[in-house]
Amino acid sequence: MRLRFDTRMAAFAVSGLACLAAAQAQTPAPAEVDFAYLALAVQRTIPLSYLDQPPADEGIQGARLGLADDETTGRFIHQTYRLAEAIEPDEVSVLASFRKFAAAGQRLFVTDLPAALLLQIADLPEAKDAILLDATAEDDMLRADGCRPNVLHLLPSRAMLADALMQYLAVKKWRNILLVSGPEAGDKAYADALRHAAAKFQIHIVQDKPWTYDPGARRTDTGHYAIEAEVARFTQGIGYDVLVVADEGDNFGDDLAYRATDPRPVAGTQGLVPSAWARPFEQWGGTQLQSRFLRQAGRWMTDRDYGAWMAVRALGEAAARGAGPDAKQIGTFLRSPDFELAAFKGARLTFRAWDGQLRQPVLLADARSLVSVSPQPGFLHQFSELDTLGTDQPETSCHLN
Repeated sequence: MRLRFDTRMAAFAVSGLACLAAAQAQTPAPAEVDFAYLALAVQRTIPLSYLDQPPADEGIQGARLGLADDETTGRFIHQTYRLAEAIEPDEVSVLASFRKFAAAGQRLFVTDLPAALLLQIADLPEAKDAILLDATAEDDMLRADGCRPNVLHLLPSRAMLADALMQYLAVKKWRNILLVSGPEAGDKAYADALRHAAAKFQIHIVQDKPWTYDPGARRTDTGHYAIEAEVARFTQGIGYDVLVVADEGDNFGDDLAYRATDPRPVAGTQGLVPSAWARPFEQWGGTQLQSRFLRQAGRWMTDRDYGAWMAVRALGEAAARGAGPDAKQIGTFLRSPDFELAAFKGARLTFRAWDGQLRQPVLLADARSLVSVSPQPGFLHQFSELDTLGTDQPETSCHLN
């Protein structure tokens, strides 16, 4: 009996191993989805203030967290993801890296590039079948005459940011603003967006003044006196509800608060800031994303990090929801009505068909508090209230088709 029992057990074990081997043989190998992160290294300069040193790994840390989130989903659907990174010191190197990726068969790119270089790459013959997810550029031109069918945009445009702020001012009935803009190209572009938004939401610009004062040795013992006197002189005799500033380079905007002749709030690029992401944001599960990023990077998430995170998550979401690893199918699905991205903003985010812009709420926050989220209540739209922010389809100059 003992011999018979052992023989049966052995036979059962052999049969079980055979079934397990057959099941493993029938399990498909994980599908591999490859992305590339392509960036131009930002040339850092000494900031006016040492309070907020710009991080050297801005953008790429968001992409890495997005990859980790993609992999979490991939384990359940037998997909794996790989992110190749190329952060180059100059434009020539960026172009060379793109051509190298393209020659190796890469078609899915997350980009952190200035507008002109992004367009240069999008127009290359090698980019004809590529999908470029612009993670960081806010230029309205890229969503207008400079739009490309192979480019999608993750961060809000300057027009969306300006509309978000002006909606809030309209709700608060703060309808008279003093607009102050700096001399840099980004300052002028943002000021143009603010002017357009002010007209759109019936906000009156009582004066539109360029900032030309150079404080010189602001770190001398009496530097703050000179700045206070200049701001007081600059704002004297002007009646307004809010001082709206366009200073993307942080060259002077922080000096305007508390120094104007009349006590008025500051908004725009400083003060109450419209943005894609904000450090004090905690709603709709935002704390979860904030804490995971803080553990990974050892710092707070910025807009560029958030844009890169959304880009990698969008690619992973498209691959996971049926497109698979095929770049053409992923691009088609991203632009389809079936795509949506959950990005901790309490709304389903989708790409606009007419200019490739990701619809999304815009946060209004200062350094310590989330003040509001636009679109504001009462601003209605026949299709999506999110389309009250930025360029709507009837007014677009982008013609992708």
